Amino acid sequence: MARRRTMSEAFKVELAKDLGFYDTVAQEGWGGIRARDAGNMVKRALEIAEQAMAKSNHTTG
Repeated sequence: MARRRTMSEAFKVELAKDLGFYDTVAQEGWGGIRARDAGNMVKRALEIAEQAMAKSNHTTG
């Protein structure tokens, strides 16, 4: 059975700040962000994970 992983709150806050919509999160909570912002957040998280995996593969191989 696959384990479901979720982003930590700190990581989500970091992404929201980087992507420029943290003010909305601070004022309205996560439910206040636009679907596009949520999608961009997931996209950026995946990019970061892929970069980390590639870096890990280069150091172990």
